[in-house]
Amino acid sequence: MDHLHTTDAIFFDNTALDRDRAEAIVRDALVDADDGELFLEMRHSEMLAFDDGRLKAASYDQTSGFGLRAIAGEAHGYAHAGELSEAALRRAADSVSAVTRGHTGTHAAPPISASNRPLYSDGNPLSGTPFEDKVALLQEIDAFARAADPRVVQVSASLAGSWQAVQIIRADGHRAADIRPLVRLNVSVVVAQDGRMESGSSGAGGRVMFDSYMTPEIWQSQVREALRIATLNLASVATPAGEMEVVLGAGWPGVMLHEAVGHGLEGDFNRKGTSIFSGRVGEQVAAKDVTVIDDGTMQDRRGSITIDDEGTQSRRNVLIENGILRGYMQDRQNARLMGVEATGNGRRQSHEHAPMPRMTNTFMENGPHDPDEIVASMKKGIYAVNFGGGQVDITSGKFVFAASEAYLVENGRIGAPVKGATLIGNGPDAMSKISMVGNDMALDDGVGTCGKAGQSVPVGVGQPTVKMGGITVGGTEAA
Repeated sequence: MDHLHTTDAIFFDNTALDRDRAEAIVRDALVDADDGELFLEMRHSEMLAFDDGRLKAASYDQTSGFGLRAIAGEAHGYAHAGELSEAALRRAADSVSAVTRGHTGTHAAPPISASNRPLYSDGNPLSGTPFEDKVALLQEIDAFARAADPRVVQVSASLAGSWQAVQIIRADGHRAADIRPLVRLNVSVVVAQDGRMESGSSGAGGRVMFDSYMTPEIWQSQVREALRIATLNLASVATPAGEMEVVLGAGWPGVMLHEAVGHGLEGDFNRKGTSIFSGRVGEQVAAKDVTVIDDGTMQDRRGSITIDDEGTQSRRNVLIENGILRGYMQDRQNARLMGVEATGNGRRQSHEHAPMPRMTNTFMENGPHDPDEIVASMKKGIYAVNFGGGQVDITSGKFVFAASEAYLVENGRIGAPVKGATLIGNGPDAMSKISMVGNDMALDDGVGTCGKAGQSVPVGVGQPTVKMGGITVGGTEAA
């Protein structure tokens, strides 16, 4: 795919920006810098929300602009504008060049050119499916959920999609480009029985077209999953509190790995020495069966990127191998300052934001155990199949996660579902307490969004079934 040719047409043929002049401005602005780039972006986004039997919200947005960055040592200057013009770019160049005054930089080598292997379609999902078909789909979801179970009292469904074109121009003339589609379907239901109301939700997405979710077997599976969780919660009991064995299910529970371990392996935290993993490359930081990967090259996945937002080709990075810390996720600036390679993890929310080290698709690889064997080995504890929100402190590694679907387990038998279970612990400590890793690794359905320093980017998570010992469970059962 010739994304450079396509994005040249987008950014230069129909705007007030000339490519040759833009390259000259970037070259002059970054003459004394160590590194930097011009990031050009065009984004179309759409969202439709259906609630209580009618369309409640519909939005469409088209934005374009650029971000110009100059890097001098640990400092950087960044300026952006929502206007693609030579005048705006010159004003930005004047601003960012201030950071390089008195600095004589040695230009970093350009990124290695990206391969032509497509990871996803370059089509626009917003133009591929008519608006009225999307509304009809949301109506069908609402009707199907209500017909499936008479206890349903509320249905909410949404479709969101975006199409993003980017081009990166460096002072040395190196250019890279990408075109990224992204869609997401979400379904939420509320059920009521005997005066009790409970909810359940499910969602899926990826770098695909909307038609991937228009077929009944796909969207109906999301409705059934939301209903299953909601009706399961009707039978839930209070969660006992205390330190106990915990088994995490395959797939989306990998969000705990993402938060409790993944963020601590991002290069900026480790360069500054603020991560609990700082300076520990080559050390045992997890149980021996734990191998953690960040892979931006997975086909059609929500967190995948052909190139990162600095122009570095994405790749498969081994972070932890058999419990040994092998390396960190790096953008160009932190990699240069740490004397290592950039890993294709320089990401930004939009042209209004400077890039930083971020995850793509982060997951734990398979281990040797059958998941049924893992559950059967539990004496007493919690089997957490799905998670809601969570938070982590990067410096200490401490985390708190809320389970949205969990069960009591006693003597290897799965018992009643529990409500309000929270897992409390420390990332590296929890990784060292992993005693069994399953052979059923699964990725999430494509709904992950990661926040860091005020920026949000799409990500993927995953893991096999995992058993941990001695995790603190916060519960709702009265003492």
